[in-house]
Amino acid sequence: MDSETEATTYRIGELAAAFGVTCRTVRYYEELGLLEPAERGEGGHRRYSARNAIHLKRIQQLKDYGLALADIKELFDLAREDRSGERVRRKLAEKYREKLEEALRRRRALEDYIGDLTWHLDQLERVQDFFQCPGASCLACPYAEKCDVRLLAAGA
Repeated sequence: MDSETEATTYRIGELAAAFGVTCRTVRYYEELGLLEPAERGEGGHRRYSARNAIHLKRIQQLKDYGLALADIKELFDLAREDRSGERVRRKLAEKYREKLEEALRRRRALEDYIGDLTWHLDQLERVQDFFQCPGASCLACPYAEKCDVRLLAAGA
């Protein structure tokens, strides 16, 4: 980072607006230790550094990937302890693996839901009456194994 960038400071409202958050959110992140305490400029106004802006951007990225503020704080604390970044890199990879598994589970559930909706829509398009079973077409129905009515009839 060049000295001109380092010298750039932002009032709390400017920083908040740049990242689409409220001033209260910026203060809250400071209270949690996610942002370095702001310096006080002329008139006692908070002034945030370019480093704070980078941290705020990183917080937003991590939140966008589903990490909770407690997880983010843990990562930031690790980064302060281990300046090599190796521990935070491993921890973040672990968190991302957990989020990936969660997303894959949700995708499988969504695919099942889409399949069920497709089946029900297909059934509705084959009949005149909402309560009517497609009847003779059941034998050729691609969803025969899933059909509750067919399974019930087979068991009777």
